[in-house]
Amino acid sequence: MTTFVDRVELHVAAGNGGHGCASVHREKFKPLGGPDGGNGGRGGDVILVVDQDVTTLLDYHHHPHRKATNGQPGAGDNREGKNGKDLVLPVPDGTVVLDGNGEVLADLIGQGTTFVAGQGGRGGLGNAALASARRKAPGFALLGEPGEARDIVLELKTVADVALVGYPSAGKSSLISVLSAAKPKIADYPFTTLVPNLGVVTAGSTVYTIADVPGLIPGASQGKGLGLEFLRHVERCEVLVHILDTAALESDRDPVSDLDLIEEELAQYGGLENRPRVVVLNKVDIPDGKDLADMIRPDLEERGYRVFEVSAVAHLGLKELSYALADIVATARAAKPVQEATRIVIRPQAVDDAGFTVTEEGEHFYRVRGEKPERWVRQTDFNNDEAVGYLADRLSRLGVEDALLKAGARAMDGVAIGPEDNAVVFDWEPTMAAGAEMLGRRGEDHRLEAPRPAAQRRRDRDAERDEASEEYERFRPF
Repeated sequence: MTTFVDRVELHVAAGNGGHGCASVHREKFKPLGGPDGGNGGRGGDVILVVDQDVTTLLDYHHHPHRKATNGQPGAGDNREGKNGKDLVLPVPDGTVVLDGNGEVLADLIGQGTTFVAGQGGRGGLGNAALASARRKAPGFALLGEPGEARDIVLELKTVADVALVGYPSAGKSSLISVLSAAKPKIADYPFTTLVPNLGVVTAGSTVYTIADVPGLIPGASQGKGLGLEFLRHVERCEVLVHILDTAALESDRDPVSDLDLIEEELAQYGGLENRPRVVVLNKVDIPDGKDLADMIRPDLEERGYRVFEVSAVAHLGLKELSYALADIVATARAAKPVQEATRIVIRPQAVDDAGFTVTEEGEHFYRVRGEKPERWVRQTDFNNDEAVGYLADRLSRLGVEDALLKAGARAMDGVAIGPEDNAVVFDWEPTMAAGAEMLGRRGEDHRLEAPRPAAQRRRDRDAERDEASEEYERFRPF
């Protein structure tokens, strides 16, 4: 049964925003007291948070679909909808977040580091918030925006100072078990270790972590065996320690050849050329192992390696190795630049940036892209003529109609607002931008105005009757 997972594909969906409410206040002797529709609640976010108590992505392997709660719709009497609850997903330290194309979105290192994987949708405004001096009683409200939904990939790269690499059964697990309190599985057959093991070592005043990286064999960088799955755990380590088995039973293998093959795989994986290397000749408690170690040590030191002879079983040479690794780690930490406080960079919008673009796509077809017009389209209830007119007014004030005219658009040309896979398409009519004119005295609800005198009502009624008579005489058949 799988107990360690270091790469998963996660499907996250943030909560949708609640719809705004279109309502009119009513009470005794005052049936039309003005708009009182409340705003919809915000949808919940999907947030990844580094948690030191989490060491694997196994939970997301079994449950890859995660969704935050939706915001509640607004209600009458100016009652706002409840916001959706954020969904917090704990991840191990060292988790890398990638999109579907393999682009890195975030590198989560350090307890409490967060990343918003899915942004919750905004709640729609109620008609009380949309009321103005010109629009006293809006008969519509804005819809809530859908939450962000996308597929991401989580990759775990172990955060350790020292990485133990070497052939299977070279003694990596035995060494990490005696250097630290880690208790990995140890047996006398290859590929006993199927997951990276992590331990903490204290040497003097230096405390560092050490990782046993399994599965490195020839061809690992091309996906052979388990190596490609675990090579990523070497990337963050400051020191690479080659564990060479000086008592290998295979007659066609020798420690120096093992070292060369592992170095070749690391070189093909890339990005590890500048990491300091240390060579550990293990199992020198065996007579044949000690003899072989004495033979190959001069050759390794001639190549520039620091060489240590140890025995994990007999606890030989462990103190010298531990302190040497502590010195290398301390030097690497001191060489790192001190992290400065986060600087907030403000990039104001350019003066000539309209916030949208208009492009011609084919003959008599144009596409409008921009954060504001696309958001406004998502918020519009197209079953409500007044809401459509309000959208037209907003687009006109933003300058969309002028931009379409400059681009060469004519009446009845096709216009799409939004991306190809999710756009609103309509036949453009230049006058449609004047939504108030199309819908008459929109927003000036006569029900909320003071009653007209009786004489004025009679004069208006007579004028309407005379106008209707003139229209009949103009068009009546001869």
